[in-house]
Amino acid sequence: MPWIEQIPLQKATGLLKQEYDKAIARAGRLWHIVQIMSINPRVLRSSMAQYNAIMQAKSPLSRMQRELIATVVAAELECHY
Repeated sequence: MPWIEQIPLQKATGLLKQEYDKAIARAGRLWHIVQIMSINPRVLRSSMAQYNAIMQAKSPLSRMQRELIATVVAAELECHY
């Protein structure tokens, strides 16, 4: 299994700490999908902005429909997160 270096919450500073804090406020915990991007906090910030635009911004699809699409795609790709 491949290993990707991750920065734990306790060692996060600056932009990474800000992004971790936002992730915890949003989800109640720090999910692996967030922490896996920890070695590049600018990419993490951009990824979360894109996620929020897709999942939470105004859309002809309901939030439930968007979540269902994400779930089906993850299942089809055998993505377990």
